Amino acid sequence: MKDNTLAKIFAVSAAGVIAASAALAQTTTTVTTDTGTVTTGLTTRTGSFVTYTPGDEYFTFRTTPAAEPVRYYYTKETTFVDPTGRTVELSEIRPDLPATVYYASEGNRMIVRKVVLSKPAPVIEKKETTTTTTTTP
Repeated sequence: MKDNTLAKIFAVSAAGVIAASAALAQTTTTVTTDTGTVTTGLTTRTGSFVTYTPGDEYFTFRTTPAAEPVRYYYTKETTFVDPTGRTVELSEIRPDLPATVYYASEGNRMIVRKVVLSKPAPVIEKKETTTTTTTTP
């Protein structure tokens, strides 16, 4: 009887060890792919800026001249670029500047991920001219 009980204990222990080793031997593989673009899975709107105020967390944008302006919120991760891919400073944004906005809806807000201007931002150049006047006696 002792031999039978000892054999049962040994068999149960061996089965437990095999089950535990099988559970520990399982591996999990996670594959992450980089699509290389910021715009995958985002909604796109083409139109023009209506207002942008430095320091605000949003700008207003409309898709047609007759459409009501809509607020689009941007973050520190939002990229603003011109058609050539050059990064554009927010201070270069002007009303009526055409652009394409890529955004994701989060609740009732449109969170902008990327803005591509349709034409280069206007460059304001400061020119100084000097006029010299000479008088002869």
